[in-house]
Amino acid sequence: MTDYGTAHTTENGTRHELAQVNIGRLTAPLDSEQLRDFAEGLDPVNAVADASDGFVWRLKDDTGDATSIRIFDDAWLLVNMSVWRDTNALTAFMYQGQHRELLARRREFFERLDEAVTALWWVPAGHRPTVAEAEERLVHLRTHGPAPYAFNLRTSFPAGDAGPEPEPASASAPEPEPEPESVSRSAS
Repeated sequence: MTDYGTAHTTENGTRHELAQVNIGRLTAPLDSEQLRDFAEGLDPVNAVADASDGFVWRLKDDTGDATSIRIFDDAWLLVNMSVWRDTNALTAFMYQGQHRELLARRREFFERLDEAVTALWWVPAGHRPTVAEAEERLVHLRTHGPAPYAFNLRTSFPAGDAGPEPEPASASAPEPEPEPESVSRSAS
């Protein structure tokens, strides 16, 4: 992983924050016994995320999580979207405590998908990404591989102009690498 943990101010002085989306296709209904540990872990994991150094925002509905919010019009896909100060803050949260424990058990809760399920991108400070924006970033990463417009933790880029227009397709775009999946659809 290239360390761009503190690269959140561009040369022109614009401050940026790191947006992330990750999705997971459930192996069973969320209220099933099979997903009980996952479902019971959501509120505690979200509370830790909310209190984490570098946490800025997370997608949630009126109930405080994102379990009712859909992505790619798929009722079995859960979406987690959040904004962090930088990659260091995000990874510090992801790989500690109960989130790490649930992450280790993700195959119990989510199907293995062959395409990228996590995308990162820099947003101007104060911007709150939409689900449509997250879909666009995931599709771009799946199609073109890591680029400033959409990347992963293994191949990150510094904050800069990765505006709303996708980059032109490269004839030799690398295959996207699988990204470690997060298990919390509203906290990590």
